[in-house]
Amino acid sequence: MKFLVKLLKWLAILLLSIIVLLYIFNVDYLLRAVRTIYFKGYTTAFLEDYKEFPNRKIKKGIAQPWAIATDYNLVSATETLQKTHKELQTIAFLIIKNDSIWHESYFDGFDKNSKSNSFSMAKSVVTMAMGKAIMEGKIKSLDQKVIDFFPDLKGEYAKDVTVGDLSSMASGMNWDEKYYSPFSIVTRAYFDDNLKDIILGLDIKDKPGQSFKYLSGATQLLAMCVEKATGEYLSDYVSKHFWQPMGAENEALWQLDEAPDGIEKAYCCIASNARDFARFGKLYLNNGKWNDQQILDSGFVKKCITPRFENSPEYGYGWWMHNFLGKDFYYMRGHLGQFVIVIPEDDLIIVRLGHLKGIQTSYDPHSEDLYVYVEETYNMLTKKK
Repeated sequence: MKFLVKLLKWLAILLLSIIVLLYIFNVDYLLRAVRTIYFKGYTTAFLEDYKEFPNRKIKKGIAQPWAIATDYNLVSATETLQKTHKELQTIAFLIIKNDSIWHESYFDGFDKNSKSNSFSMAKSVVTMAMGKAIMEGKIKSLDQKVIDFFPDLKGEYAKDVTVGDLSSMASGMNWDEKYYSPFSIVTRAYFDDNLKDIILGLDIKDKPGQSFKYLSGATQLLAMCVEKATGEYLSDYVSKHFWQPMGAENEALWQLDEAPDGIEKAYCCIASNARDFARFGKLYLNNGKWNDQQILDSGFVKKCITPRFENSPEYGYGWWMHNFLGKDFYYMRGHLGQFVIVIPEDDLIIVRLGHLKGIQTSYDPHSEDLYVYVEETYNMLTKKK
């Protein structure tokens, strides 16, 4: 008994010492990481981790349910697609053809109303919010300088970086995009409760506007500019100008760094569902128009899905692009394989949400599962009765 008491005493001292050291070395955000992620058996953010953080609502308006195709779900997923769903732990797969839901499948206890984390698909939404702020004249153009909003921005090239540079991933920001390292800046940003100071503490160390380099911090800074320009929380702005006009059926949640007055983790972390995420794809498919309302300028939409840099044809402004099977398409993409894929030629939207992403090679900016979702969708469509 004495031994057990002594052991518990030393364990308490050790734990207290570790906590003190975390604060001394300014990595106390790891306490939140351990509590919300690592103690739950995960090594990175996961689909339902929004439940572990404060959130701000993206309020819905009057719902506009999707039309359902007359041959809805009459064609089963191909054997290859079923295998991929199982291996990569898909939770939702949705095919929208000619503005009607043609196929949808849900797994692992999820359904059409279940929320899951968008991860970096949110980057496309932030770019849309910037586009709306430009339409309203609250941001002058893609060329407006970030220092107009944050005069104390640091770094040799702080005076040069524009909101367009942030959206197109050409920011020159000092940022380390390592999702699985507990000591990377992206991990600190995910778990720290003062995200604004983290972002403004980073240098613009390289000349912006020169080349593509994917950095989540750039989107976060862009969102902060949108908030400054509009005077509104990002969630409220997106609700008013997108979520409500597009008739989302469910309210969404956007993770915050702290409650109740924190800022959105804008580079990630909208909790919603496949049907409502698909609405962003429809908006772009229709060149920024929803019903009879021009929600987003059509010229801006085209800009988003046009490569900015010749050497990086995979990215425009907030959206990814590719050509496969002779089809040009563009898409929203998030950590662990979240996709909203738009193929304009065939009036087609594909949404995939899940726990794991396919292999990402060093020579292809697109993960291997993307090809499966597109090809097997077409294989299913060829069986359409």
